[in-house]
Amino acid sequence: MVRTTPRFVHLPTHVPSIQLDWFFVTPATAEQTTAEQTSSESSETTEAWIVNPAGPLVGDVAVRGSKNAVTKHLVAAMLGDTPSTVSNCPEIGDVDITAQMLESLGCVIERSNGDAIVDSRPLSSSEVPLTFSGMNRIPILMVGPLLHRTGQAFVPLVGGDDIGSRPLDFHVNALEKMGAEVEITSEGLHAKAGQLRGAHIELPYPSVGATETVLLTASMANGRTVLDGGALEPEVIELALFLQRMGAHIEMHPNRRYIIDGVPKLSGAAHRLKGDRIEAFSYLVAGLITGGQVTVHGCSQDRLVTAISTLSRMGAEFEITDSSVSARADHLTAGAVETDTHPGFMTDWQSPMVALFTQCEGMSVMYETVYENRFTYVPALRKMGADIQPYNIPLGSGHSRFVGSSTACSVVVKGGAPLIGTDVVVPDIRGGFAYVLAAAAATGTTTITGTHHLDRGYNHAIPNFKGLGLDIERVLVPKPAEDAV
Repeated sequence: MVRTTPRFVHLPTHVPSIQLDWFFVTPATAEQTTAEQTSSESSETTEAWIVNPAGPLVGDVAVRGSKNAVTKHLVAAMLGDTPSTVSNCPEIGDVDITAQMLESLGCVIERSNGDAIVDSRPLSSSEVPLTFSGMNRIPILMVGPLLHRTGQAFVPLVGGDDIGSRPLDFHVNALEKMGAEVEITSEGLHAKAGQLRGAHIELPYPSVGATETVLLTASMANGRTVLDGGALEPEVIELALFLQRMGAHIEMHPNRRYIIDGVPKLSGAAHRLKGDRIEAFSYLVAGLITGGQVTVHGCSQDRLVTAISTLSRMGAEFEITDSSVSARADHLTAGAVETDTHPGFMTDWQSPMVALFTQCEGMSVMYETVYENRFTYVPALRKMGADIQPYNIPLGSGHSRFVGSSTACSVVVKGGAPLIGTDVVVPDIRGGFAYVLAAAAATGTTTITGTHHLDRGYNHAIPNFKGLGLDIERVLVPKPAEDAV
């Protein structure tokens, strides 16, 4: 991609550039209407974040509720016979998409000041429109609630980040065991059922999404469901607790077992979402990678235990209170990290950590065991000067389902190579944030395009970075070439 030094058009710092037909922005936070944003782009331009490093990042960041929890709570509200209120919601694209899906089904949603009130009583459709095809992975979670409410469901093909194979087999098998008839076509998934029933379900892998499908579907099924091999991520437990508030009978047992006794009805409930542990970790790394110190508020220590211990072994020092976590380091040494299901090192922490490895002393290793294609961001970091070598062999002790794949499951990072600003294209949400971190530690300007991924997953990222001292702006630039990194 050739840099053109265009006359940048500056856009609002906290409002995504979004498509009129599938996003909406709440008036309480928008500086510019959706139509105005859309019209500011053209076939020749695209939105970008321009980052100029400004030294150590120092200050405070308050994170809102978890991206990986909020959308699931909105779906759970479909089961209630009275409205539910979900508080501390982040203002991100995935919430907008999910809210509009629910509205397309007839639900009424009111959003203001971080609260979302969902009234599913007016639900009038069993089909999520095809216009939502490929936008995120939430539609598959709506199948169980739709079957309970209408006896049938259609959801379009799911999407989300291109980070490797995430098949629907686990979801479909669970739904079929509970009595649903499922057919998958080129457009999406069709299902129908009379009375869903409890079943014994054993997941071959502790899939977060499949566990959530079982919890949502079994809560109102006839009889008992025993789920073995379920996920234990904090966001999954948070969903289970929310369903329990709605009246579900859910028990958690040792060895990843859930027991759910179905009930004939659920009622609306209120819940304040816990802080986003991915954002919290990423901002802590923003301080460390630039030699600064960031204090994160709104995400409790218990959601960051593995991250804190991993960074501590590398030389980071922490100040922890009941409401905040702060990290600093005079000197960071290399680390060896394997991603894993909870309580292991979270796969969504992987890309920020690899960015941090580039500034640590020595040779670091990252071994990915959760997703098959999680290193798509590495070529751009190498373009910025990082010394990273990918391998398709396991450089760790844990088991990976993807050993032998043509894509890398491990990387070795030689720290200390100077990073240079350049033009990069975001491949996925978490990889995109790693680019911002690398750009903050680099020399020179970095132009990041494909930032709709970042807007989909991070709450007010640009204002947060500005508050830490980073020189970052949202602008319009010429569209990059299709083969740009």
